[in-house]
Amino acid sequence: MNLEDSALLAAVAEGDVQAFEKLFLRYHQPVAAFLFKMTGRRGLVEELVNDVMVVVWQKAQTFAGRSRVSTWIMGVAYRKALKAIAKLGRAPTMVAVEPDLLVDEAGPDLDLADTERRDQIRRTLTKLSPEHRAVVELTYYLGYSYAEIAQIVGCPENTVKTRMFYARRKLRALIQPSHTAGREEGRTGSR
Repeated sequence: MNLEDSALLAAVAEGDVQAFEKLFLRYHQPVAAFLFKMTGRRGLVEELVNDVMVVVWQKAQTFAGRSRVSTWIMGVAYRKALKAIAKLGRAPTMVAVEPDLLVDEAGPDLDLADTERRDQIRRTLTKLSPEHRAVVELTYYLGYSYAEIAQIVGCPENTVKTRMFYARRKLRALIQPSHTAGREEGRTGSR
């Protein structure tokens, strides 16, 4: 897909509207999911996706090929998300489950405990800074490597690793107390 994306972007740089449409359709879902997880505002997502794709249309000729096209597009999306969060004055307080926007939503065989665990993780992610949340989202939900994330967020790879370390630490600290409380309730309720 990387070669096909590169060819599409090269065609976009030449003003090929059909290539742009193909690129738009290919990246709409993952960009929308990422932007929603970053901003928590469903109503804002389509506007931001369009803003991202306008940049892709206008700046396609500046793509130097030092990364995958998807990495470049997600970098644009990351910067748009940060600007939107700054404009809103805060990060999302709760990212609701939006199945039509999620890339890897589980199937019907997912049991209730797994569903509750995922919801808890989604709620907890909103308590991370946008920079830490982006690293987690890009790694676990979108499958980017640390090197690619460094390109997307515009910082050294070691900074990405440090952000991931602190994000995991905070997630663990935030999730642990609620698990302990849930086990304690179960013990006291069974007596």
